[in-house]
Parts: sequence; structure tokens; C-alpha cells
Amino acid sequence: MGSNGVERGLFLDRDGVINEEVGFLIRPEDVRFVPGIFSLCRTARELGYRIFVVTNQSGIARGYYSEEQFHRLMGWMAVEFAREGVGFDAVYHCPYHPEHGVGVYQQEHEDRKPGPGMLRRGAREFGVELAESVMVGDRCSDVGAAQAAGLRQAFLMGEMETRDCGGEFIRVRELGEVERWLVERE
Repeated sequence: MGSNGVERGLFLDRDGVINEEVGFLIRPEDVRFVPGIFSLCRTARELGYRIFVVTNQSGIARGYYSEEQFHRLMGWMAVEFAREGVGFDAVYHCPYHPEHGVGVYQQEHEDRKPGPGMLRRGAREFGVELAESVMVGDRCSDVGAAQAAGLRQAFLMGEMETRDCGGEFIRVRELGEVERWLVERE
């Protein structure tokens, strides 16, 4: 809970923010954590933020790996985060894709970013005030989800997106910039 008594969230995309982008990640041995992720999460927790992972997982939609394999990898990540003294409040994923999905996974869904479904679920399930919350992503779809959900601030990390995403967001090179922003806004 923040200093003003309001529950707020730090929403994190996974690939490119928590771990380095490798393309359809499923094996723990392929995980390389993005420098600064543990420090950012510890600081956010100290400032009273709940921490959520919100990730599109088209690899499930495409049949590259199963939801069970995804949950196993996230369980492994949760252990690694616990070793660093921090945890996730919830992990939300969207296994659907409107074009590349196979079978039941071929559909449009409000959880698929830029849809705000996963962020709204976090707000609903944890009493988080979206207007006081923050999103860190590496794609315009992350920025779009943050804007659609009415978040206070969206950050676009890294060099994945070269085009302008539109709307209000802050482009950052590393997670320490987000961490400093959180501290300065207290």
C-alpha cells in the first residue's frame, strides 16, 4: 500500500523486462534476468506496490509449449525471485492469438495486450487502484494496455520498438530509471 493508503501495482511484462528476450522461452537454463529487475522489485515492494507479471504467451497459442510448461517455468522464476527477497503477487498470461492460435487458442481476447484485461484482473483481485499504478514493457502493446487501463505511468524499455507507440509513456534504457522514478514520486 502506498503512503496515501491506496493499493497500487507495478505491472511487468515478462520477456524483455524480467528476462532477456530469447523467443518462446520455456527452459530455465535459457533464462537471463534483465539487470536491475530484482532491485526494482525490492524497491517497489518497499514503497508498497503489489507486483504483477502480465505476459502475452503466443507460444502456447501456437502449440510450441503447453500452459503447464509455462506455469512450471514461472514457478522456477518465483523461486529465483524469492532467493532475491521478493515475490510476485500474481502472474497473468494470455495464451490466445487471433491469427496464429491453434484450436481453442485461436481467438481475440481482452487479456491479449494491448487489451487491458490482465491489468484489470490484477486491480479487481487485489483492490489495486489503476490510476496509481505503473507498467513496464518493451513493446507498444504494453504501452497500449497501460493506456487502455488508465495507469498512472507506462515505461517502454529497451530497443525492441523503434516506432512511436503514441500516447503518453517514458522510454527507458534500463530498469534503474524506473526504480528512480518510483522513489522520486514518493
